[in-house]
Amino acid sequence: METDILANPVWAALTGPHARFAVVSGRTRRYPRDVSPFAAVPDAFGPDDWAAFDGQLLTINTGEVPGDWETLFALPGVQMEGSGVAGAADPALSVLGPADVPEMLDLVARTQPGPFGPRTIEMGAYLGLRDEGRLIAMAGERLRVPGWTEISAVCTDPAHRGRGLASRLVSAVVAGVRDRGDRPFLHAATANVNAVRLYESLGFTVSRNVTFRVLRPQEALTRDTAEAV
Repeated sequence: METDILANPVWAALTGPHARFAVVSGRTRRYPRDVSPFAAVPDAFGPDDWAAFDGQLLTINTGEVPGDWETLFALPGVQMEGSGVAGAADPALSVLGPADVPEMLDLVARTQPGPFGPRTIEMGAYLGLRDEGRLIAMAGERLRVPGWTEISAVCTDPAHRGRGLASRLVSAVVAGVRDRGDRPFLHAATANVNAVRLYESLGFTVSRNVTFRVLRPQEALTRDTAEAV
């Protein structure tokens, strides 16, 4: 299937278009923590691979988690692909850059679209919409997989929701992805039914179920507990 490469998207990104970001330990790959909390092991992995990780991390579709790791958080989700989504450029949107990061971080803090750090903007192109000079909505690119680009950080200030801004932003980001010759995909929490419906209305379809897991080595958990006593 064309979407098979998306079954382990973090690995495909960090061994492909995003290899420049890869922090390598053994056979594992992870992003620098100020870029993204995502990390990955190869499709075929063993305990020694997990032992190469240092500290807390976020994974997608990890399979069996080793017994010496603690699952701090598990969120069911869906992966959606947009092979049939054309997108549309929107001249009213602005390209966001490093100078916009403080406002982007503030918007993320108020809307909680998912992980976004000081250097996440380096992962791809981000577009935003301003109202009287204030950033009120944005969306951009996160994981880059051969032939595919993930759309992420889709968020709108609560005071400006209901105006179709998310649809405009996603459509514009898709247009940029298409211009580069890639196809768009994205992830959404299963419980976020409004987001899933929005993406379906734009032409995205569910390609697989996923689970986002925040993991931490048991030894780190034991150490933190001991330090707190």
